[in-house]
Amino acid sequence: MIEALVTTEAQKLLHQLNVLLEQESRCQPKVQPKHLGCVGLSCFYLAVKSTEEERNIPLATDLIRISQYKFTVSDLMRMEKIVLEKVCWKVKATTAFQFLQLYYSLIHENLPFERRKNLSFERLEAQLKACHCRIMFSKAKPSVLALSIIALEIQAQKFIELTEGVECLQKHSKINYRDLTFWQELVAKCLTEYSSNKCSKPNVQKLKWIVSGRTARQLKHSYYKIAHLPTIPETGS
Repeated sequence: MIEALVTTEAQKLLHQLNVLLEQESRCQPKVQPKHLGCVGLSCFYLAVKSTEEERNIPLATDLIRISQYKFTVSDLMRMEKIVLEKVCWKVKATTAFQFLQLYYSLIHENLPFERRKNLSFERLEAQLKACHCRIMFSKAKPSVLALSIIALEIQAQKFIELTEGVECLQKHSKINYRDLTFWQELVAKCLTEYSSNKCSKPNVQKLKWIVSGRTARQLKHSYYKIAHLPTIPETGS
C-alpha cells in the first residue's frame, strides 16, 4: 500500500509522517508522579507564552498561587527549561492527533470514493479525546495510540480492504505488533466504558477553578499594577 502511493499529495504525507516519527521519541514522558503538578503547570505556561499576546500572559507567581501548589517560581522556571530541552526547544511537540491526521489521510487514499464518508475523521478525533481523558494513555507513543484507534475503527466498520493498509503503516512506522495489540485492547476497553451508562458526565462544579477572596484581590492588584506601568518608548538604532 505504501509503495502504491505515488501521487504528489501521498508523497508529501509520507514525508510528514517520517518527520513526526523521527521527532516522536524525543517527546516521550519519563516523569516521576510527584513532579506531574510542576510539569503540567510549566507546560501550560509554555503554551500560553507561545500562543497569547504578551499583555495576556499571567505572572508565574499568580499561576502558582491559583494552582495552590507548593513549589516556587524557581522550580517552575527550572521545570520549564527541562521541558524545553526535552522537546529540543520546539514547543509544538509531536502528538497523537498529528499522527491520526496523517494515518487517516493515507488510509483515505485507498478507499473507494463512495465509501470514504463511512470513515469519519470527526469520530476518530472524538475517540482520541476520550482516550486522552485517561492518564494511562500518556504512556503510549503517539503513533501507536493513533494507529490503534484507526485499526479498531476499520475493524468495527468492516473495511476489509484497509487491513493491509494498516499493516503497511505499522511496518513503515516501525511499530511492534505486540505493542499495537496491547494498546488496541486498552483503547477498545476505554471506548466501551466511555460509551456505556457507567461513564457519567463530570460534575461541572468540580471543574471550576475556585480561588479565595484574598487570592482574587491579590491577582486583581497584580494586574492593576501591570496595566498602569509606564510605556517605555522605542529608541532608534
